Amino acid sequence: MSNSTYILGTRAVNRLGYGAMQLAGPGVFGPPKDRDAALAVLRAAVAAGVNHIDTSDFYGPHVTNQLIREALHPYADDLVIVTKVGALRGTDASWNPAFSREQLVQAVHDNLRNLGLDVLEVVNFRAMFDVHGPAEGSIEAPLTVLAELQAQGLIRHIGLSNVTAAQVAEGRRICRIACVQNLYNLVHRADDALIDDLARDGTAYVPFFPLGGFSPLQSSALSDVAARLGATPMQVALAWLQHRSPNILLIPGTSSVAHLRQNLAAAELRLTDEVMAELDAIAG
Repeated sequence: MSNSTYILGTRAVNRLGYGAMQLAGPGVFGPPKDRDAALAVLRAAVAAGVNHIDTSDFYGPHVTNQLIREALHPYADDLVIVTKVGALRGTDASWNPAFSREQLVQAVHDNLRNLGLDVLEVVNFRAMFDVHGPAEGSIEAPLTVLAELQAQGLIRHIGLSNVTAAQVAEGRRICRIACVQNLYNLVHRADDALIDDLARDGTAYVPFFPLGGFSPLQSSALSDVAARLGATPMQVALAWLQHRSPNILLIPGTSSVAHLRQNLAAAELRLTDEVMAELDAIAG
């Protein structure tokens, strides 16, 4: 298999995908500011070879899934749409845990309906013990519900999001884990050991917020490297992630076709060992 693809579930996908979160309104709530532009970005992504789209029915809520269906249905045979469950949005745009059997079953059916699918290729359970990041807590009960829905044929593969290494281990005792989706980037590297562990098992790791949480000093150092390479900081951050480990699948999001093309161009950016070492040092 080439270095440009990796297995997600049982499907080979291009390592540079697309995250739909930014297509919803401000705060990932409500409709997009420009519906036609949102549809255009989705169509441009697939036309450019993207075959891995990350979404959720709690983006909007319902907004991004309905946009994906409008823009891309009927879907190309090679397109893998990954969604997630485990949260509900309040009318005040708050993010609230939704772990109960009833809520999870409802979420899966909502995703199926809004995406126009008979089966969901990958469903990530997003652990919401803490809205702001991973926190310990048993995921056995909700994951058991998803495993039952998988046995019914509504879900092909199950993944995890916003989880700790202990939760990944717990999840693996319940069902096969197809992917793990967590905050990870050049300067937030708490998952270094987890990524290497997953790589040994052939399990995909999907980092989000590739530029999230950088200090001004770290941003400046990244910008300096990017300027020397004739690239944008985002392109360098994405390229570093691709070089970091072969099991990393990227899902940068944007609501602009121009930014989409910039992000996809990061796949062509080659980083030397010297540049990688310089970038690694930024995390310190």
